[in-house]
Amino acid sequence: MTEEVVTASPATPVHQVAELMRDRNVGSVVLADGEGRPVGMVTDRDLTITVLAGRSDTGARAEECATAPVVTGEADMALEEAAGLMVGHRIRRLPVMEGDALVGIVTLDDIAVRTGNLEVARQMTADVARAVFPEFYFHQRGG
Repeated sequence: MTEEVVTASPATPVHQVAELMRDRNVGSVVLADGEGRPVGMVTDRDLTITVLAGRSDTGARAEECATAPVVTGEADMALEEAAGLMVGHRIRRLPVMEGDALVGIVTLDDIAVRTGNLEVARQMTADVARAVFPEFYFHQRGG
Protein backbone atom coordinates (compact mmCIF):
# COMPACT_ATOMS: atom_id res chain seq x y z
CA MET A 1 0.00 0.00 0.00
CA THR A 2 1.13 3.51 -0.77
CA GLU A 3 0.30 5.62 2.25
CA GLU A 4 0.40 9.01 0.55
CA VAL A 5 -2.76 9.32 -1.54
CA VAL A 6 -3.17 12.22 -3.94
CA THR A 7 -6.60 13.74 -3.38
CA ALA A 8 -8.64 16.65 -4.71
CA SER A 9 -12.07 18.12 -4.22
CA PRO A 10 -14.80 16.93 -6.61
CA ALA A 11 -15.09 20.57 -7.75
CA THR A 12 -11.44 20.75 -8.87
CA PRO A 13 -11.12 21.54 -12.60
CA VAL A 14 -9.95 18.52 -14.59
CA HIS A 15 -6.90 20.37 -15.88
CA GLN A 16 -5.75 20.81 -12.27
CA VAL A 17 -6.31 17.10 -11.62
CA ALA A 18 -4.14 16.35 -14.66
CA GLU A 19 -1.47 18.71 -13.31
CA LEU A 20 -1.60 16.91 -9.94
CA MET A 21 -1.04 13.59 -11.71
CA ARG A 22 1.90 15.02 -13.63
CA ASP A 23 3.47 16.79 -10.66
CA ARG A 24 3.02 13.87 -8.23
CA ASN A 25 3.81 11.19 -10.86
CA VAL A 26 0.60 9.22 -10.24
CA GLY A 27 -2.04 7.70 -12.50
CA SER A 28 -5.03 8.52 -10.33
CA VAL A 29 -6.46 11.10 -7.97
CA VAL A 30 -9.03 10.26 -5.32
CA LEU A 31 -11.80 12.83 -5.07
CA ALA A 32 -12.58 13.39 -1.40
CA ASP A 33 -15.49 15.13 0.31
CA GLY A 34 -15.09 17.71 3.06
CA GLU A 35 -14.57 14.92 5.61
CA GLY A 36 -11.78 13.33 3.53
CA ARG A 37 -13.89 10.34 2.46
CA PRO A 38 -13.49 9.10 -1.14
CA VAL A 39 -16.43 10.06 -3.36
CA GLY A 40 -14.86 9.52 -6.77
CA MET A 41 -11.71 8.43 -8.57
CA VAL A 42 -10.18 10.07 -11.64
CA THR A 43 -7.58 8.11 -13.57
CA ASP A 44 -5.30 9.10 -16.40
CA ARG A 45 -7.51 6.92 -18.61
CA ASP A 46 -10.62 8.86 -17.52
CA LEU A 47 -8.93 12.10 -18.54
CA THR A 48 -7.88 10.66 -21.89
CA ILE A 49 -11.21 9.06 -22.81
CA THR A 50 -13.68 11.51 -21.28
CA VAL A 51 -11.93 14.84 -21.50
CA LEU A 52 -9.44 14.67 -24.37
CA ALA A 53 -11.11 12.20 -26.73
CA GLY A 54 -14.56 13.42 -25.70
CA ARG A 55 -13.40 16.99 -26.28
CA SER A 56 -14.80 18.11 -22.95
CA ASP A 57 -13.93 21.38 -21.30
CA THR A 58 -10.69 21.08 -19.31
CA GLY A 59 -12.20 23.48 -16.79
CA ALA A 60 -15.03 21.06 -16.06
CA ARG A 61 -15.35 19.74 -12.53
CA ALA A 62 -13.39 16.55 -11.85
CA GLU A 63 -16.50 14.80 -10.58
CA GLU A 64 -17.89 14.96 -14.13
CA CYS A 65 -15.34 12.42 -15.38
CA ALA A 66 -14.83 10.47 -12.14
CA THR A 67 -15.77 6.89 -11.41
CA ALA A 68 -18.21 6.74 -8.52
CA PRO A 69 -19.00 5.23 -6.15
CA VAL A 70 -15.50 4.30 -5.09
CA VAL A 71 -14.69 0.70 -4.19
CA THR A 72 -12.48 0.71 -1.10
CA GLY A 73 -10.63 -1.81 0.98
CA GLU A 74 -9.79 -1.92 4.68
CA ALA A 75 -6.32 -1.40 6.11
CA ASP A 76 -6.36 -4.77 7.87
CA MET A 77 -7.47 -6.86 4.89
CA ALA A 78 -5.22 -9.57 3.46
CA LEU A 79 -3.43 -8.98 0.18
CA GLU A 80 -5.44 -11.76 -1.45
CA GLU A 81 -8.69 -10.11 -0.37
CA ALA A 82 -7.58 -6.77 -1.84
CA ALA A 83 -6.58 -8.50 -5.07
CA GLY A 84 -9.96 -10.24 -5.19
CA LEU A 85 -11.79 -6.93 -4.80
CA MET A 86 -9.72 -5.40 -7.58
CA VAL A 87 -10.36 -8.23 -10.01
CA GLY A 88 -14.01 -8.57 -9.01
CA HIS A 89 -14.68 -4.87 -9.55
CA ARG A 90 -12.38 -4.56 -12.57
CA ILE A 91 -10.20 -1.88 -11.00
CA ARG A 92 -6.45 -1.32 -10.96
CA ARG A 93 -6.43 0.93 -7.89
CA LEU A 94 -8.02 0.36 -4.49
CA PRO A 95 -8.21 3.20 -1.94
CA VAL A 96 -7.67 1.86 1.58
CA MET A 97 -9.71 3.01 4.57
CA GLU A 98 -9.23 2.73 8.29
CA GLY A 99 -12.65 3.51 9.71
CA ASP A 100 -13.72 6.73 7.98
CA ALA A 101 -10.16 7.81 7.17
CA LEU A 102 -8.43 7.34 3.82
CA VAL A 103 -5.03 5.89 4.76
CA GLY A 104 -3.59 4.64 1.50
CA ILE A 105 -4.06 3.13 -1.92
CA VAL A 106 -3.13 -0.27 -3.36
CA THR A 107 -2.33 -0.64 -7.04
CA LEU A 108 -1.52 -3.62 -9.22
CA ASP A 109 2.10 -2.44 -9.15
CA ASP A 110 2.06 -2.50 -5.34
CA ILE A 111 0.87 -6.10 -5.42
CA ALA A 112 3.62 -7.08 -7.85
CA VAL A 113 6.27 -5.50 -5.63
CA ARG A 114 4.80 -6.92 -2.40
CA THR A 115 4.57 -10.45 -3.71
CA GLY A 116 7.78 -10.20 -5.69
CA ASN A 117 5.88 -12.06 -8.35
CA LEU A 118 5.47 -10.22 -11.63
CA GLU A 119 3.35 -13.09 -12.94
CA VAL A 120 0.71 -12.43 -10.25
CA ALA A 121 0.47 -8.79 -11.35
CA ARG A 122 0.32 -9.80 -15.02
CA GLN A 123 -2.47 -12.28 -14.33
CA MET A 124 -4.42 -9.70 -12.32
CA THR A 125 -3.99 -7.15 -15.10
CA ALA A 126 -5.22 -9.70 -17.64
CA ASP A 127 -8.19 -10.60 -15.43
CA VAL A 128 -9.14 -6.94 -14.98
CA ALA A 129 -8.73 -6.23 -18.71
CA ARG A 130 -10.77 -9.26 -19.74
CA ALA A 131 -13.57 -8.16 -17.44
CA VAL A 132 -13.56 -4.64 -18.92
CA PHE A 133 -13.11 -5.35 -22.62
CA PRO A 134 -15.34 -7.46 -24.87
CA GLU A 135 -14.21 -11.00 -25.59
CA PHE A 136 -13.74 -10.20 -29.29
CA TYR A 137 -10.95 -7.78 -28.35
CA PHE A 138 -8.82 -10.64 -27.11
CA HIS A 139 -9.97 -13.09 -29.77
CA GLN A 140 -9.06 -10.78 -32.64
CA ARG A 141 -5.71 -9.96 -31.11
CA GLY A 142 -4.79 -13.45 -30.01
CA GLY A 143 -4.98 -12.64 -26.24
